[in-house]
Amino acid sequence: MTEKPTPTIARIWRGRVRRERADEYAAYLYAHGIKPLEEKALAVQQLREDRENDSEFITISYWENVEAMSRFAGKDPRRIHHLARDEEFLIELPNSVQVLHITASKGMFGP
Repeated sequence: MTEKPTPTIARIWRGRVRRERADEYAAYLYAHGIKPLEEKALAVQQLREDRENDSEFITISYWENVEAMSRFAGKDPRRIHHLARDEEFLIELPNSVQVLHITASKGMFGP
């Protein structure tokens, strides 16, 4: 059995939608944003915070290294790849993602 690589990179995307469209966007984001990531990333999480007037969505994908992430995200892994309907849903279109090095991890990945 081949052991799954340990992620060293987390790629974090954030977007906000109007609260009344949050459930609709959650389903759309999962179907068109998360599912493709599941096939390429080592792991992916979709997080949501509902507030009074808006909901924030955070997608965290985990990668073995920058090269693996770049094979999915393109030459500049911080560049956003907007989904077809993001402009319809999002309050403002984000212009970048965070790419962070994982310096410690326990539980989900690691000892």
